[in-house]
Amino acid sequence: RALLAQHGYDPDAIDALVLVDGDGAHDRSAAALRLAARLRAPWPWLARPLWLVPRRLRDAVYDRIARSRYRWFGRRDACLVPTPELRARFL
Repeated sequence: RALLAQHGYDPDAIDALVLVDGDGAHDRSAAALRLAARLRAPWPWLARPLWLVPRRLRDAVYDRIARSRYRWFGRRDACLVPTPELRARFL
């Protein structure tokens, strides 16, 4: 919460993905593309050309996917309980 506030985000009003890294805070499509760049191939290769798309258009596509994700992928009644090794990967 403090980290989000430090970067100008209201922690109680977050409605999208936010990534804080050494270059600052990034949200929505910028955060998703930065995360894809850190994954194993082929994700970095697929993400790289998307940086050429104007941010407004990328964010509009991000928002559309975010609104439709439960319809496409389903919704679970309970959250996944992470293993200790998975938990160590997150703050």
